[in-house]
Amino acid sequence: MNTKTAQQRAKELVSKMTVEEMASQTRYDAPAIPRLGIPAYNWWNEGLHGVARAGIATVFPQAIGLAATFDEQMIYDIADVISTEARAKYNAAIKQEDRDIYKGLTMWSPNINIFRDPRWGRGHETYGEDPYLTSRLGVAFVKGLQGEGEHLKCAACAKHFAVHSGPEENRHYFNAKVTKEDMEKTYLPAFRALVEEAKVEGVMGAYNCVNGEPACGSPTLQKYLREDWGFEGYFVSDCWAIYDFHEHHYVTKTATESVALALKNGCDLNCGTTYLNMLLALKEGLITEQDIRTAVERLMTTRIKLGMFEHTEYDDIPYEVVACKEHRELALEAARKSMVLLKNDGILPLSTTCKVAVIGPNANSRSVLLGNYSGTPKKFTTVLEGIYEMLGEEKVDYCEGCHLYKDYMENHAMPGDRLSEAVTVASTSDVVILCLGLDAELEGEEGDRSNQYSSGDKRDLQLPSSQQKLLERIVAINKPVVLISMTGSAMNYSYAHKHVNAIVQAWYPGGEGGRAIAELLFGVYNPSGKLPITFYADESDLPPFEDYSMKNRTYRYFTGKPLYPFGYGLSYTTFTYDDVKIRDNHVEVVVTNTGAYDGEEVVQVYSCQCLVAFHRVFLRKGESKTVIFPISPAMQEEILIGGCGFQKDKLERIVL
Repeated sequence: MNTKTAQQRAKELVSKMTVEEMASQTRYDAPAIPRLGIPAYNWWNEGLHGVARAGIATVFPQAIGLAATFDEQMIYDIADVISTEARAKYNAAIKQEDRDIYKGLTMWSPNINIFRDPRWGRGHETYGEDPYLTSRLGVAFVKGLQGEGEHLKCAACAKHFAVHSGPEENRHYFNAKVTKEDMEKTYLPAFRALVEEAKVEGVMGAYNCVNGEPACGSPTLQKYLREDWGFEGYFVSDCWAIYDFHEHHYVTKTATESVALALKNGCDLNCGTTYLNMLLALKEGLITEQDIRTAVERLMTTRIKLGMFEHTEYDDIPYEVVACKEHRELALEAARKSMVLLKNDGILPLSTTCKVAVIGPNANSRSVLLGNYSGTPKKFTTVLEGIYEMLGEEKVDYCEGCHLYKDYMENHAMPGDRLSEAVTVASTSDVVILCLGLDAELEGEEGDRSNQYSSGDKRDLQLPSSQQKLLERIVAINKPVVLISMTGSAMNYSYAHKHVNAIVQAWYPGGEGGRAIAELLFGVYNPSGKLPITFYADESDLPPFEDYSMKNRTYRYFTGKPLYPFGYGLSYTTFTYDDVKIRDNHVEVVVTNTGAYDGEEVVQVYSCQCLVAFHRVFLRKGESKTVIFPISPAMQEEILIGGCGFQKDKLERIVL
């Protein structure tokens, strides 16, 4: 539907509302207005990597794993599936007049904040540390989610605008101090791309202040959004963020002052309860009726574009498509493409004739498959279950070895109570598959607390001590070891890099991610994922977590030597790059698979040390293909082209 048409219809509809009715619609849990035929609507829904928090859905790899695919088309296809399932669930719910939270069509996704520091607990919700990669994948996700029909299939929401990446513990009163250069080069580009290219329908503000202005009531940020980029959609606060204005930031003194600051600076919808004071703010003269009307017109424009007051082309999507076989197969393929092979001394792929010991707290964990903001898979396949399917149970021994973070497994036991069992199981195997890492209770959002980490952020980049002890004990028995790292962020694997035979970064791979891991281990497919973040060798190399300067952060500015660099990822085959040519407005390179396995390569193009283009290419063993990238005048200082396991400092520079 044409935006102008929807805006005109919204203006006409809102003109019929009383001021009390208008004020009621600025809440995320907006009540019905029966006399105008407006049903109740809860705006809060999540679709980060599948429809979340509303029962069964296809659960794709967590966003950071999707970023490791470096595959725009796949991200688009995944978002299309998410919107199909959201529509199916919405259609079924409203038939029963169920208009509860997590049942609507306004998906508060994607999270396109920059993962600037690996200690941030919510980093696994993002597409990593690079603004260009985040922009490209974010645009693809929004387009897939919103669809190409007459109506919006779903309404995407870019969050959290615009400078937000921890600390979680301080987010309600933290002030992120950012230079104009870092704002323009790092924190804003993805948001701008989603507004200008993808026409994202919604934007969510952050909890923190940015240079002294609360992000949900910032005239500076709103100028970027509405004046500079032409954003015409709705703006929503993060949940209970407006309450922080007077309770934690102290930029206002009262709830009504907070209402005025947010509303007058473009915040149309309150996820929270502060806008319950809107009529009082009007009575106090802090806002005008027109301020309220402007917000509600934007909100009704979105609902009209979604077709909530008429028949749409999506009304007949049946519930049966939810978590259907086709959708789950796409999730499995995404998991395969997300796996990053960090080390391999030749042990992988394993033979199916070997006897394996599967050990570790994440080996048979369901929660580690999911990450946060997830739905419930129709079927789970853990790593252990995937290996059982591959080998049969008679060739597999299993034990947990340790708790995910506690020193003991059983109450009243001594620390390390499962270590001896792990050594026994490992000693009778040909190879040990060691499944370590974190889960979304250890790294996540404030409120997702466990006994290990504070407010969801990591204190350091080390494995929990219980797991580190297990790793060292298993290494000491001199059996071949393959480490499966299941985390949503970079860890310090310096010890593991020196002592184990192979390392696979598997992220939080989705409902059936265990099958993808097993298939990688035994060579059913060739790993092709690339790191969307830098793995540092030592956290002491990093600036303080609270420092929002990009100096010495991420691959673009880090001056040290990383353990594994951004863009890195090994393969079971080898690729060569030849015959690089510059022709008019493009650069082309011939990529050849020179190894013994068919495989996909992610060709990456860098200019001035920044990623500027990437492309996936499948090559059979011995096959060559020419890959072409457009180049702009801004890229024409130097071009670096690389792929499988490359280090930029070892590449030949192509000066244009």
